[in-house]
Amino acid sequence: MSRPLLISDCDEVLLHMVRHFAEWVDEAHGLSFALDTPGFREAVRHKDTGAPVAEDRIWPLLDGFFDTEMHRQNVVPGAVEALRDIGEHAEIVILTNVGDDYQAGRVEQLAAFDIHHRVVCNRGGKGRPVVELIEELQPSVAVFVDDVAVHHQSVAKHAPQVWRLHMVAEPVVAAHMPAAPHAHARIDEWSQARGWILDRFAEGAAEA
Repeated sequence: MSRPLLISDCDEVLLHMVRHFAEWVDEAHGLSFALDTPGFREAVRHKDTGAPVAEDRIWPLLDGFFDTEMHRQNVVPGAVEALRDIGEHAEIVILTNVGDDYQAGRVEQLAAFDIHHRVVCNRGGKGRPVVELIEELQPSVAVFVDDVAVHHQSVAKHAPQVWRLHMVAEPVVAAHMPAAPHAHARIDEWSQARGWILDRFAEGAAEA
């Protein structure tokens, strides 16, 4: 039987992103980003009216940030140490919702923080790419970590045997973000998440 598998998101799990994105959309586009607003689409607003930015502008704004501003991002406290410990027991794959064009940049960005693991890029729900990783690697047990509730719902639908940990590493966002209903647990700090993940590896697959 193969080793356990950790499938981890990147932004707001391994690297801080939204606070830096908020600074950039203010500087570059004159828009505000409300860190205390659950839901990314509702958080980006016009300063003069307070109205949310049109949904079709959100992905271009995110792409613009990843095109030129990834250097702003900093590592989440405890993430490097936790991955180092978990990596002694398991395979680790970073499943990040950025386009394939950013894969090389994301690998380089993570390497600068001494995070050296396979990076898989994705658009949309993460359930199907998680299934593909499970089929490829055949782990004895798998844990999925993400800050976005809909991805936990997607993984619960497509790969219910995978343990699901909801983590929101940005404290201001976390304070206003409800726990994902399709996750098995909510832990926002790696100092606690590390033990939870290792315990799940020892326990075996989740009940489907």
